[in-house]
Amino acid sequence: MSGVPQILQGGGTPKGDVLIFLQQLKRKREQSEPVLESTGKKWDGKKEPVSIQSLPPELLDGIIAFLGLDDVVSLGQTSRCFRELCHSEGVWRRLCSKVAPRYSPDPHSPEEAHWRREALLNYTKGLFFQTFGGRKRLLSRAVAPHLSHGYRKFLPTKDHVFILDHNGTLFFLKNALVSSPLGQIQWKRACRYVVLCRHAKDFATDPRSDTAYRKYLYVLARRELAGASARGPDGAALRCDCVEVYLQSSGQRVFKMTFHSSMRFRDIRLVGHESERALLLLTDEGKVYSLTVNETQLDQPRSYTVQLSMRKITKCLPHLCIKQVHSNQSSVLYVTDAGGVYFEVHTAGVYRDLFGTLHAFDPIDLQMPLALPLPSKVVSCSLGFNHLGLVDEFGRIFMQGNNRYGQLGTGDKIDRGEPTQVPYLRQPVSVWCGLNHSLVLLETLNSSREVQGCGCGAGGRLPGWPKGSATFVRLQIQAPRCVCSLCSTRDCLYMMSCHDIDLLPAFRTPPLQRSRGGQAEGEEAGLCRSFLMELRSCTTVPQQLDRLKDIMNHMTLPTFQRDFLCEALNTIQRTGEGPPV
Repeated sequence: MSGVPQILQGGGTPKGDVLIFLQQLKRKREQSEPVLESTGKKWDGKKEPVSIQSLPPELLDGIIAFLGLDDVVSLGQTSRCFRELCHSEGVWRRLCSKVAPRYSPDPHSPEEAHWRREALLNYTKGLFFQTFGGRKRLLSRAVAPHLSHGYRKFLPTKDHVFILDHNGTLFFLKNALVSSPLGQIQWKRACRYVVLCRHAKDFATDPRSDTAYRKYLYVLARRELAGASARGPDGAALRCDCVEVYLQSSGQRVFKMTFHSSMRFRDIRLVGHESERALLLLTDEGKVYSLTVNETQLDQPRSYTVQLSMRKITKCLPHLCIKQVHSNQSSVLYVTDAGGVYFEVHTAGVYRDLFGTLHAFDPIDLQMPLALPLPSKVVSCSLGFNHLGLVDEFGRIFMQGNNRYGQLGTGDKIDRGEPTQVPYLRQPVSVWCGLNHSLVLLETLNSSREVQGCGCGAGGRLPGWPKGSATFVRLQIQAPRCVCSLCSTRDCLYMMSCHDIDLLPAFRTPPLQRSRGGQAEGEEAGLCRSFLMELRSCTTVPQQLDRLKDIMNHMTLPTFQRDFLCEALNTIQRTGEGPPV
């Protein structure tokens, strides 16, 4: 094993050094007949097939030291022996030192450091964006902060992008905006980044889809109390949660609210307009509190007291443990730990779009929660202005609300007053509902990512489908392999990449579904007959092929079947247009 230090100190390529070392080791064995450590047998001089598994573990560990993270993961999937070797703590500690040299585990943490998780978090982190304007649809990557420990959440504002990592550090990515000769705004990659604050738990801004309204940034953080009186019985400094308000344009703090040390929150959401902004705070025990702030007076140098009160869903239903809170400018959605969904709708128009009626709407008591009827447990959701998307424990997608532009992906433009399943989409990575369109991030068979969308395609918000679509179609977006979330603004599509092995989606096997009734089958049969009559009305074969492509986009087919049929029709059409043989 005297050659291992020489390889580690060599300056050549890793593969060349390994091959040279193996050749030197073979010559030494032929000359001196050493005893192998792994088998205990002597070298007999015969040319026998050499297996890499017969090498000593120390030598294999030295060879793996030259491999990158992708190669180590691939090698660990070849056999059980290499899986145990590649999953050892020493291998991932070394990889973590390469990927994140500044990372150091907490010495006061009782648990051992998860080097594999930390290495994957920092290796796969990235923020990508694709502009909608212009002819070129290129995927760009923003500058990644070297001090960040993975990415946990991101949020674009009017001029910049804010990123929260897993250590609670909030980064302020300053983007450069330039004007094109046609007068359009073009985005260039982030030129620099600044640490906005540390020990942050969550952050939020104006929930409207238009980033022009996002003037302030609300950050939920934990701070130490100042002063000699802010000490505990043991002399340690007391800590309390606070909400700090920053200007998104400059990153300057303009307001701060401090809570009692006994109150601990984990999530923050905003609802309402500027003059009556309601802050929703979710505690660790699953309780929801709220307070009201007037944003138009935040820039005035004065102090005043705000009242923190318990939300009505916690007052009326104290047995519920809220796990997730989602909001827009006029409604709030709560997801419990048992998978139940409750709604708060504050305007009559949005209530009619979501439920199709005003029967149970009470304009006097706007905070009264309304339960959604779902047969299974909800694990994630997305709330748009007047429609929403739900994902249950079986990986099924349900859409509800306004469908004027086909943003529900049901194949028509009929509003849905209750959750309706999209049958041809399963097990999404992320779902995002915008103003009048929806996006779904899916994982393909080869473990890559693809983005599908439906609804209004104006302004290029559905790349490749400028006229929009009433069904989910594949968009012309090159999604990186480890993308985990996405969102869209008026000018740009953002995608965040970060692989966290502790948050892998685990969907259950769906139960056996009963056969549909004769009424549903009769409706589909009648729709197919009408499509067939339209095909027969076409006079030429090219017209029939074009019409058939349009019909397939309105049918509820799985994505791979629709892509296969479209490609097959294109092949037939190209063959028919060629010269005769």
